[in-house]
Amino acid sequence: MAHGLKRGRKLAAAIILVGVLPLIAGCGEKNTYVAPPPPKVTVATPVKKPVTRYLESTGNVAAVNSADLVARVAGFVQDIKYEDGATVKKGQVLFVIEQRPYELKVQQAKANEDNAKAALISAQANYQRQADLVPSGSASKAALDNAIASRDSAQASVDQAIASTKLAENDLAYTQVSAPFDGIVTARKVSIGAFVSGNGTALASIVSSDPIYVNFTIGEQETIRVRAMIAERGLTPAELKKVPVEVSLQTEAGYPHKGTLDYAAPSIDPSTGTLAGRAILDNPKYVLLPGLFVRVRIPLGPPKDELLVPDTALGTDQSGRYLLVIDKDNVVEQRRVTLGPLDGTLQVIDKGVGPDDRIIINGMLRAVPGQKVDPQTASAPPKSS
Repeated sequence: MAHGLKRGRKLAAAIILVGVLPLIAGCGEKNTYVAPPPPKVTVATPVKKPVTRYLESTGNVAAVNSADLVARVAGFVQDIKYEDGATVKKGQVLFVIEQRPYELKVQQAKANEDNAKAALISAQANYQRQADLVPSGSASKAALDNAIASRDSAQASVDQAIASTKLAENDLAYTQVSAPFDGIVTARKVSIGAFVSGNGTALASIVSSDPIYVNFTIGEQETIRVRAMIAERGLTPAELKKVPVEVSLQTEAGYPHKGTLDYAAPSIDPSTGTLAGRAILDNPKYVLLPGLFVRVRIPLGPPKDELLVPDTALGTDQSGRYLLVIDKDNVVEQRRVTLGPLDGTLQVIDKGVGPDDRIIINGMLRAVPGQKVDPQTASAPPKSS
């Protein structure tokens, strides 16, 4: 029995040894690192489309015509013939100053004129008589000279009387203050019955609103670009005034108001380094009011084909803007780029990429320059809004 027990122990030891040997052999093998798969990113080639480049600035709306309505004669305000803020036409009577005193002055001046004309007739007849008698010796040369002097004096009196009549008629006409041009009249500054002096008492103001000016300035660099565009297109001064200008209020989307260039200063202001410009626009609904702050843009030529990428694909660091581009081996490269204008959600790239470059547009945080990626082509090229 002891022999059987000993034999069982040997058998158990052999079984244990058989189970442990593979484990020992496994512990002796070397561990190897398996690299993770390249990160997935979305790529697309640049969009090629015609883009119009613009010169952009800010400006202020200004009236083409603006004037104060003033009293040119003294008197009491007799009538006000408009409502505050009304739109009026050129020549429309707005204020009437008491006319009766000036009507009487016209009558008086005309009476003086008639009297002077009667005296002239008498002096002319006397001169003629003396002129007829001198050849026969019936009148002296001195009498003829006196007749000539009397005639000329009477003629001068007539001329003076006529001028006085015209002055009186002008004063009578000035009792009616009319609109000098089409426009909108401000609130009255005087009331009916108020006395106004003839030294320029302000009655109200009038502002024209259609058409309207937009004044703006451009910097020296932009001025050089505009001059280059003018030289390239061979525009004459007359054609220059046909250059389109687009305007937008701060609350408006896009540039809905269209006009043309009206004026450009002949020189740059040395104190500001800017060139003054002015556009003129139709404003039939009076949307643009004098004094408003607006955005202005001017096309620098016809549309030209450009390369564009989504604005969100651009990165920024201390050296400037860049794009992540993958080569034929799917290795990421950081590419420095020069930017053009923004077209909706797309950014024009002036320099740095070609039409066939694959640009990472999604998953930039997973892409490391110099490392491989797993590119997934975008289902459709991005479009500008």
